[in-house]
Amino acid sequence: MDVLRPPLIRIGGRVYRKNLIQEQAFPHEEEEDFYAGPGDCADEPGDAFVVEETERGFQCRLEVPSPLYKYIIGKKGETKKRLETETRTSISIPKPGVEGEIVITGQQRSGVVSARTRIDVLLDSFRRKQPFTHFLSFALNQPAIQENFLHFKEQVLEKCSKDHGVSSSLFQNPAKLHLTLGTLVLLNEQEIQKACDLLQQCKEDFVNQITGGQPLTVEVAGVEYMNDDPAMTDVLYAKVHMKDGSDRLQMVADQLVERFVASGLMLKEWDRVKLHATVMNTLFRKDPSTYTEERNNTMTGKSSFKERESFNGKNILKLFENFYFGEVQLDSVRLSQRFSSDASGYYATSGQL
Repeated sequence: MDVLRPPLIRIGGRVYRKNLIQEQAFPHEEEEDFYAGPGDCADEPGDAFVVEETERGFQCRLEVPSPLYKYIIGKKGETKKRLETETRTSISIPKPGVEGEIVITGQQRSGVVSARTRIDVLLDSFRRKQPFTHFLSFALNQPAIQENFLHFKEQVLEKCSKDHGVSSSLFQNPAKLHLTLGTLVLLNEQEIQKACDLLQQCKEDFVNQITGGQPLTVEVAGVEYMNDDPAMTDVLYAKVHMKDGSDRLQMVADQLVERFVASGLMLKEWDRVKLHATVMNTLFRKDPSTYTEERNNTMTGKSSFKERESFNGKNILKLFENFYFGEVQLDSVRLSQRFSSDASGYYATSGQL
């Protein structure tokens, strides 16, 4: 990173510089310090959060999932001590694994605001590094779609198995076929409930208006690839579109993501949601032991550096360009949990509309 051009982070309408320091908070992980810009964060009005006046000064409370406590504490408590020293505040953090509020107290309101702002930016940075835990989706695993998908798999393996990298391990589990709207990092039950509540609010605010309270009839047809070179494909997906040619599905998807991004529960990745259902993915190319290891690494926040082996998708795209997977009635958006399954084989649902 160029120290003269540090990356900028936007939080709550404000822009902050992210400055790298040499201190190591955890093994193999650089600790990051943050300062507001332009200007000193001590001058921030703090209108994005509540600062209470007490008999001894000022106080601010914030709810933080317990898995993120360590990033505020730092190695041997160094990050917390530095924050307290530089902002002249006291920061009270619940015990590890205990959900609760972090309380910032100080004699000067500006110091409390400064500490809160720096903690917000610090947590935002580390939250971005967490693997996603949940996702919003439309399930596409109706029996007819699954049957056609299995026929697609059979035909691909019959006609294209000699193409580089093509194997049965690449195909999606038919019970898990879905259209992803966006991914979320939800680290405790409170955040999961907040997401469920927001989903219901979206239904009342705009989903029913767009859909007329009726299921959306869509067609899953045709295949396309994600990257630039079909000979080096990592993801092959089926295209999803409204049967009546309208943009109602796109409107629902985009507005849901917009609302979740605005709430802070989801990061904005694209201007529009790509309406697709993954049917082949090189991340699926693993044996059970590798899958378990990758799953454990993801759940603990560790990265897997094993390279993906791409496959040659040219013939698949040529032969199955217009393959028809079927028609689906979409009647609910689900908040699903990664690496879990319900009785139908689909991802376990935490909430839905």
